[in-house]
Formats: sequence, structure tokens, C-alpha cells
Amino acid sequence: MSTASSTLSAPNSTEQLQRLRHTCAHVMAMAVQNLFPETKVTIGPTTETGFYYDFDRDQAFTPEDLDAISTQMRRIIKANLPIIREQVDRDQMQAELEQLQEPYKLEILAQIPAGETITRYFIGSPDTGRTQHPEAEASLIEPLPVAPNEFWWDLCSGPHLNSTGELHSKAFMLESVAGAYWRGDETQAQLQRIYGTAWETPKQLKAYLHQKEEAQRRDHRLLGKNLKLFSIEDNAGGGLVFWHPRGARIRQVIETYWRQAHTQGGYELLYTPHMANLDLWKTSGHFDFYRDSMFDQMEVETQAYQIKPMNCPFHVLTYQHDLHSYREFPLRWAELGTVYRYERSGTLHGLMRVRGFTQDDAHIFCLPDQVADEILAVLDLTETVLSDFGFRDYEVNLSTRPDKSVGSDEIWDLATQDLRTALDRKGWEYLTDEGGGAFYGPKIDLKIRDAIGRLWQCSTIQVDFNLPERFKMEYVAADGTRQRPIMIHRAIFGSLERFFGILIENYAGDFPLWLAPVQIRLLVVSDAQRPYALEVLEQLQQKGFRAEIDQTGERLGKQIRQSALEKIPVVAVVGQKEVEAQTLNIRTRHSEEQELLKLPELCEKMQSAIDAKQHI
Repeated sequence: MSTASSTLSAPNSTEQLQRLRHTCAHVMAMAVQNLFPETKVTIGPTTETGFYYDFDRDQAFTPEDLDAISTQMRRIIKANLPIIREQVDRDQMQAELEQLQEPYKLEILAQIPAGETITRYFIGSPDTGRTQHPEAEASLIEPLPVAPNEFWWDLCSGPHLNSTGELHSKAFMLESVAGAYWRGDETQAQLQRIYGTAWETPKQLKAYLHQKEEAQRRDHRLLGKNLKLFSIEDNAGGGLVFWHPRGARIRQVIETYWRQAHTQGGYELLYTPHMANLDLWKTSGHFDFYRDSMFDQMEVETQAYQIKPMNCPFHVLTYQHDLHSYREFPLRWAELGTVYRYERSGTLHGLMRVRGFTQDDAHIFCLPDQVADEILAVLDLTETVLSDFGFRDYEVNLSTRPDKSVGSDEIWDLATQDLRTALDRKGWEYLTDEGGGAFYGPKIDLKIRDAIGRLWQCSTIQVDFNLPERFKMEYVAADGTRQRPIMIHRAIFGSLERFFGILIENYAGDFPLWLAPVQIRLLVVSDAQRPYALEVLEQLQQKGFRAEIDQTGERLGKQIRQSALEKIPVVAVVGQKEVEAQTLNIRTRHSEEQELLKLPELCEKMQSAIDAKQHI
């Protein structure tokens, strides 16, 4: 297991890169207002790969506008304008923003708590004017004519570079324009968001662009449609996944694997309802903490029922059905439980952000001295499962107590130490996210790195002090007293839908044989060979292989091309020679060679690849 970062993400964590990107955002905003003075600016943060700024402008930005903005940015960079931080009085700032007629900045200013320092950053200064960057080469781009009183500023907490000239040797580009609502609220003004990317070297930019091109080729939404795996049906509303037959086959394989792995790992499986009385969610605290992410209630015989956003309270109720003894611990209960959460339509994204999804939830109830062992066991199971699906490179984060939390210092310290102990015993390197834990306990989050170097939030392990207390959970201790159990939440996939989307993109739809929805397709040269092909098909299916026969009646060449487009791992051509010899002409996606195999030989070869969870 490695936490080493790729060439793309390594500099992504440096403070200098964040300063670079933040400065690029301000330079872009200055360029926009230089070219289009009527434009209002809103916010312009950094992102994982660059930056963006949201603008309010009556006309839509065009590709030609982006080219002009890029040119203007390079002029500003070549001018080597100083970037100056200034602390300013609230009343003064408000007066200036009112004079400039910047309503969005006025709203941001109003939301800054009283007594908090207010700062702005200037590009240029009334006193300094312009100086040529000492390293700037002769260019066809004319210098920006910065007069002594021309400069730009924005309300901002920073940080930034010292001057625009420091961007001279860096690499940036503007990528796209998208719609965005002010504050992400559909009821607010619709803005235009210009995205850009920025890197410390042209080589990093080139690598990023290559990765972006690969990501587009692997887009699970496009592949899901082309390979007939799933759809999001508009007639049913957004964010709800329809698993088509081929996608459902893969899901069945995943679920079967998951159940077997958990049974072998000492878990019992649960099934719980999809809704419950609203009072349950008030007791658990979800109604208070997650109300905005919950769907509206429905009335059933004068009682309010809530469709579930979480599985946790259901497992607690199952626990409370009986009084448990310390001798029974640990109790490990797992469920593939479908939950429903309200997500704004603008945030929905294929399988990655949906309104209904199935979590591979599990909860462990244990004694205080069992916590470290149980967490280590979860880490071992997580490594086994993710490795079998092709993920062996992770980034691990340990998140500690936030400012707002429940529980005593003593129990937080013990739980955090148990997490550290388990990680140390596992031998995994990890990063510490101070204050990043949940309000109810510390946690371990695991991000998996895919085939093109992207990190995806996946597995999580969380210690919970909140639910045992809220539900007054008890067990009979060795001394006969009633005590609270320790509750551990954990998920390995996170959700089946999102994990499936990650799998699609990781493999670019070219699944290893054990996951492929169709493992082998029989192609017949003519109808004369169809009876033999049907006999082979029946024997393959009886042995458990996901096999089918091409029924199109097309010419062989077209059948082969179509099978390649559908990423079928194995195709078996059946002509008259194969019928006479009782063989099959085998072609695989990962080999240019053809083989003549008897059916038993083919089955043995395929089963070996399935057992190894590899491509054939």
C-alpha cells in the first residue's frame, strides 16, 4: 500500500501552487473586467486542478472571449504588477463596494462576522504603476498600458503571489464556461463560471491535459450508455439509477462477492426497511443535522414517516431488540441498504452523485478493548476487497476531533489512539486531518487511485459516541452493570452506484473477465453452424459462464467489430472447420493471437482468469 502521490496530485498539495492558482483567478477576473467593464464579479476560489471565477454578465462568454481573456491575462502577467494585501475598515469597504455597484461583494461583506479582519488584494497600485518582468522575453503581445492610477482589487482573504510577474514561467489555460447559481441556489441569480487550470511547469500542464483527455474517454456516463449498463431516466426524475440487464449482471457479481467476503469475515447480514417514523430520525439526530439533505415526509395514518437517508438507526433498533451480554461482542452486522438523499439538480452527476443509492453499510458493536482489533480487521478486509477490484494504491487520512463534537476528551483520545494503533499495526502511512472528524467521533477515510492517477473518496471507518448515547444502548458487562457499547460505522465501497461508476472509468468499460457482463460471445459464420454453436452455448451457461450468441445474422467481420465495440472479453468464431473438428476459434481483447481450443480447454482457461480476477 502506498500513499505516494502521482505527478499530477503531488504539487497539488503545496501552498505555493495554491497561491499560484488563486493569483491566476484574480488575474483572470481583472482581465474580464478590463475587457468587459460592465461585468460583476462574485467569487473565485481554487480547485483541485486550477481555479474558477463566477461572473454576472448579460451576454454569454464565447470561445473567442476566452481567447481574448487569456491574451489579456498574459499582458497583465508580463506587466509584473505588484499584488498588495490591505486590511480595511468595514464601513470603508462597504462604501467603496456601493460606489462600484458590486452587489455580490456587498453580500459577502455582510456575512463576515463582526470583529473579523477584512482584507482585500490589489493587482497594481496607485503608486507603483508597471515594471517589466526581468525574465520576460520579447513577445508579439503588447505590454499592458498601466497608467499610474489603473489597478484592480477584490475582497479576499488570500494568499497570493507577490506579483503577477511570478506567473511568467508558469503554465495556465482557460478551459470552459459553465452556468452556476449564486451560492449554488437555484432561486438566486444565474451566473457564468469560467474554469481555468494552472500548474508550476508546462510539463505538469501537459500531463494534466492528457489525464483530462483520458477522463473524457473513460466517462462512465458515456460508457454506461454505449455499453447498455445503466441510465438515468428523466421521466422518473433526476438522480435515480436504472440498472439495465448488463449492468445488473455486474451488480449481482459485486453483491455476491461482497456477501461472501463479509460472511467469511465474521459478519451477519441484515435487511431493514426503507422508511420509518420521523421520530426515529429526531432521536438519531439526523433530522437536526441532515434535514436539508432529507426528502420531505409523508403522512401515514396521521403519523409522519421519513424515507431513510441513513441505515445506522435501523441497525441500532435491531441491536435494541434484545439485551446483549459482553460475551457476544463483537457484533458485526452488514447490509446493502438503499438510502435516499435530496441533492440539488445542479449537483447530480451520473452515478457519482445521485438521490437514491445503496450503501455497503456495516456496524460493529464492541467493547472498548476490542476497538483497535476491530478497526485493524476492517482495514484488512478493505485491502482485500479493493485489491480484488483492482485498486492497490491508496491515500489514507485520519480525521480528529472537530470544534463542534459530542463526548468527553477522554473517550475521543482513546478512540483516536485506537485508530492510530490500527493504522500503525497495519503498516500504512497516513495523513492527519486535524479537526476533520465527524461530530460524533474520529474516522479513517481512504481514497483509491484509479488507472489514470485520480483519487476517489471510497472507504470510511468511523467511531461513534453519539448514537449509543442518544438511543441509550446498553449491554451487560462482566460485573453485571449496564454499559454503553462502542459503535463503529464502516463502508468499503461507499455506495454501489458510485463504486460502479469508478469501476467503469478505471477499466474504461473493459472489465476483467470475472466482472464482464458478457464473458464470451459465439459468432457463427453461417446458419449452418448455428446448431453446434447453440450446443456450446448451453454447455458454457451450465458451467456458469455469462455467454451469448450473436443473433444479428451479420457478416463475420461486422460481428467481430461489434463485439470489440462492446468490449466483449472473449469471442469464439464458429465456422465449418470448427464444427467438423469440434473446436472453437478463440480471440481475446488483450491478445492479437487466435487459438483453436476444445471447449474443456477454453473453460479451464477462462476459469483460471476468473479465479485470478484478471483479464484473459
